[in-house]
Amino acid sequence: MQPRHRPGSGTGPAGRVGHLPHQRADRPRRGTHAIRRGQVQRLWQLWRQGLDRAVHPVALGDLAKRPAPLSDLKFPALTATSGSQYVIVSEPRITITRLQPGAAALISRRPGAVRRMRALMGRTHMSSEIRSSSREPRYREVAIGHPAIEVREEQGIVHMRALEPLAEYPERLLERLVHWARVRPQQTFIAARDSFGGWRKVSYADMLTDVRAIAQCLLTYGLSAERPLVLLSGNDIEHLQVALGAMYAGIPYCPVSPAYSVLSQDFAKLRHVCDVLQPGLIFVSDAAPFQRAIDAVIPADIPIITVRGRLSGRRQISFTSLFEQAGGPEAEAAFQASGPDSIAKFLFTSGSTRLPKAVITTQRMLCANQQMLLQTFPVFGTEPPVLVDWLPWNHTFGGSHNVGIVLYNGGTFYLDNGKPTVKGFGETLRNLKEIAPTAYLTVPKGWEELVSALEQDGELRERFFSRMKLFFFAAAGLSQSVWDRLDRVAEQHCGERIRMMAGLGMTEAAPSCTFTTGPLSMAGYIGLPAPGCEVCLVPVDGKLEGRFRGPHIMPGYWRSPQQTAEVFDDRGFYCSGDAIKLADPSAPHLGLMFDGRLAEDFKLSSGVFVSVGPMRNRAVLEGSPYVQDVVIAAPDRECLGALVFPRVHECRQLAGLGPQVTDAEVLTSAPVRQWFAEWLTRLNLGATGNASRLEWIVLLDEPASIDRGEITDKGSINQRVVLQWRATKVEALYRNEDPHRLSAGAMT
Repeated sequence: MQPRHRPGSGTGPAGRVGHLPHQRADRPRRGTHAIRRGQVQRLWQLWRQGLDRAVHPVALGDLAKRPAPLSDLKFPALTATSGSQYVIVSEPRITITRLQPGAAALISRRPGAVRRMRALMGRTHMSSEIRSSSREPRYREVAIGHPAIEVREEQGIVHMRALEPLAEYPERLLERLVHWARVRPQQTFIAARDSFGGWRKVSYADMLTDVRAIAQCLLTYGLSAERPLVLLSGNDIEHLQVALGAMYAGIPYCPVSPAYSVLSQDFAKLRHVCDVLQPGLIFVSDAAPFQRAIDAVIPADIPIITVRGRLSGRRQISFTSLFEQAGGPEAEAAFQASGPDSIAKFLFTSGSTRLPKAVITTQRMLCANQQMLLQTFPVFGTEPPVLVDWLPWNHTFGGSHNVGIVLYNGGTFYLDNGKPTVKGFGETLRNLKEIAPTAYLTVPKGWEELVSALEQDGELRERFFSRMKLFFFAAAGLSQSVWDRLDRVAEQHCGERIRMMAGLGMTEAAPSCTFTTGPLSMAGYIGLPAPGCEVCLVPVDGKLEGRFRGPHIMPGYWRSPQQTAEVFDDRGFYCSGDAIKLADPSAPHLGLMFDGRLAEDFKLSSGVFVSVGPMRNRAVLEGSPYVQDVVIAAPDRECLGALVFPRVHECRQLAGLGPQVTDAEVLTSAPVRQWFAEWLTRLNLGATGNASRLEWIVLLDEPASIDRGEITDKGSINQRVVLQWRATKVEALYRNEDPHRLSAGAMT
């Protein structure tokens, strides 16, 4: 996750948030104060550290260096925090604020927004044109945890943890299902559309009955961690029933990306999954779409559970036969025999840097992480969460995080069969017009699609905002333009904004480690450790690697002792490979910033290191809505370039071209090339050398290939593999022999 969030946490462990933190009684009084050159220089230093990408470095550089009076100096809105005075530029006027240690100021960071500042360096006070800014935005009240943080440094290693301890949690996740089946037996646990377009609902009591029956049946197949249950198809009620049935019986299961079976042509990743797991039983909802993959990869003696359709030449088990016998003492004994160390499921990593690895996900990991979430978001415990959710269950965000939030807190999960795509988002909008969620959690692309619909559809706004408490995003950075539009549409409809949250998570942590409960608001901010999670920042190759320890961390990768040994240090911390830095080294309690992936960084031929992550993230964020992803090229070269995977549908709209025009023609059209040339110019503002300047870009009309390993099923780009497979094109681009190359400074 590469998140950012708006400030606004209450005081204490679970303050109720209605205003931003700098609106509390201890907020420093705004007014006109003296400004010194050192203060502006400090702002410049903060920007250079990456705290605010929206600042024009030339403007701040001039401001810091010039002794002469300045007039009409232009730069976008920015923020700075620390224990001394800083310039805070905000809408619609400039404000000088005296900040206390730990305080923060919210401003607008809309890229391209230009503000004018008239200042006389050396004068005692700013001109009378500088006045207090407009009123602070109001946020809808929501209970958010805000634990105090302990930070210490030992031998160059920064240690950070929440002082609030992790409360007790169950030994098994399904203890929560048993609890809610007793306390709220008729409440809907999960609902999905039926063939008639209505909602098919399963209560907590009915789910427990079904789960026990399935557990009783699965125990007869001799399944275990060595021969687990593997689910090849995607989200549906039957998928969840079978998965929870296996969990109740103490049988590990593994949800696999449907793309490995349905979209792949060579089934290489599915074959890898089965080689690692050696499954004893397979589940698919619909037989026909999976016939080819099953024939190619699954041994003939492995039985297949199907809900619909027939498989030719296979031992097939009807889903309805799983309920022929009610759950008995064998199922109950198996449930009681499981415990915190029992393997609940295997989840494969996305494979963004190498082949996917099978993460051992234990009951302790799932339960501890849900307790972390509950202490971070007490609102889940005071009001049962209602989610309308499409995220795939073969990934930790959807399958562990979101499903877990509902199950742990006795909420209701409405299964959304839509997706944030041109063809799929209509179904999501249909569902959101009927069901009002209390929280909405999705990826940035989902927010992009949703905000456009909210701006245009009053009926959707009325339903969507009616009981909304919280927004959350993960998996990538959210562009500032989308964020601003969400705030604007919420304020126009509700008179207040909805709190946006994010954090840092990974499959190996089930998934959450940090949340943006801290006071800052900026690109790449990942916040503070959740209760129970220890964080340390260890110097590695000129950066700080984030390492994590706690009950939510995996014991290792299945059947991969060498890879397991490689990712744990001698103190038992999981080495994430994520570069993380302090938001402000002089005030470490302000929290953490994401600083890219260590494996993605490389050296130019000059020996200078290139920090790929922040550069790529900025390019994608500022490229919204036309940039899907970017690959930075290339190791051992004299300069940098970028292979751009564009969003062709949006580019087609930009060009004003119809569906009869090819993708290649769209990407070479004048409006598209003009926009990307200007985008490249913006990206190079403030570049200080070859390691931060892009000399060229190229728009790729061939999408990234899942079979070649260029892209994972969740959309993560494998930078190394893309450069390997497209080495010939990269060579031509560096030789300036590719006609589609756009060079820095070129305007077409």
